[in-house]
Amino acid sequence: MRGPKLNEGATVATLASGERHGTKATAKYVRSSAYKARAVLDLIRGLEVRRADEVLQFTDRGIATDIRKVLASAVANATNPNNAGSYIGDADELFVIACFSDEGPTLRRFSPRARGRATRIRKRTCHITVVVARMSDQRLAVAQARAEGVSATAAASRRARVERSRQRAQAAKKAASSSTTASKSTEVDIDEVDIDEDEAVEETTVETVDVETIAGVHSMDAAEGEPVDEVPGTEAADEVESAGEAVPGTGFEAGEWEGSVVADEDGNGPETHPIKGNRDSMLYHTTESRYYKVTKAEVWFDTEEHAEAAGFSKPGSQQADTADAEDDQENN
Repeated sequence: MRGPKLNEGATVATLASGERHGTKATAKYVRSSAYKARAVLDLIRGLEVRRADEVLQFTDRGIATDIRKVLASAVANATNPNNAGSYIGDADELFVIACFSDEGPTLRRFSPRARGRATRIRKRTCHITVVVARMSDQRLAVAQARAEGVSATAAASRRARVERSRQRAQAAKKAASSSTTASKSTEVDIDEVDIDEDEAVEETTVETVDVETIAGVHSMDAAEGEPVDEVPGTEAADEVESAGEAVPGTGFEAGEWEGSVVADEDGNGPETHPIKGNRDSMLYHTTESRYYKVTKAEVWFDTEEHAEAAGFSKPGSQQADTADAEDDQENN
C-alpha cells in the first residue's frame, strides 16, 4: 500500500489542501523488507512518543533499532525551534500520528546450484517514515492527569517505603537493646558459675588432701606389719594409669581395652597386634579383609577375641567371605 497512510482520518484531499498533519522523518534504503518493518510499526502507531520509544527499546526485532532512530529524528525535527516549518512544541505533547514502510528497490543476486543452474536471491530494502503530531487538548489533559496521578502514586509509595524503613530501624534498635540486656544478665550468671566452680575446686582439693593423708597412714601401717584396708577407687585409678603406659616390647601406648594398643599419628601399630580397629564404626579388620589396607586404624588388637570383647565386630562383607570359605571347606 502506498500513500500517506495517516491513521487519524486524514485523506488525500486534506493533504492536497495543504493542511498540516505533523512532522515526519524518513529513512530510505533500509536493508530490511517492508514486511518486517510493518510488524514493528504496528506496535507504536498512535502511542505517545515516550511510550513508543520504550516499546521500541524492548522489542526483540532487529529492525526496531532503525525505527527507533527514525522516531528520534522525527521528535528532534518537531522540537527544534529553528525549524520554522516543522516546529510543534515540547516532546511530552507529541504522539505517533502515522508510521509506515514502503518497499524500496530489490537487489538481485544469484547463487550457483547443481547442474549449472542458478537461484535468485532477493535482497529487499524499504523506506521507513514516522510522523509525529501534537496531541489534542482533550488527550493532552488526560495524559497530564495520568502523569500527575503516577507522580502522586510514586510520592505516596516513597513515603510508605520511608515509613517502613523507619519502623525496621526502630525494631532493630529495640532488638539490639534487648540483646545487650540479655548479654549483661548472662555475664552475671557466668560470674556466679565461676564462683561455684572455684568452690568446687577447693572442695576437690580438700578431698584430694584427705585421700593422700589416708594413703600415707595406710602405708605407715603396712610398714609396721598391720593389715591395710584398700581405699575405694584405687583399682580404677590403677587401670587408668595402666591404660596410658607403654606395652613392653612394642613401644606403643596401651589402649583402654585388654590386648589393645593405641595407633601412632600415622595409624601404624606393632607387629604383635595385627588387627585394625576403628572407633567411629566400631569395626575391626583382620589381614584377610578386603578393606584392611585402606582402613586407618585408631587402635590395634592382638586377637579377634580381645577385639570382640571390647565391643568391636567384623564388617558384613568379611563375615560373608568367612562363611563362603567355611562352606567351601565343608563341601571339599
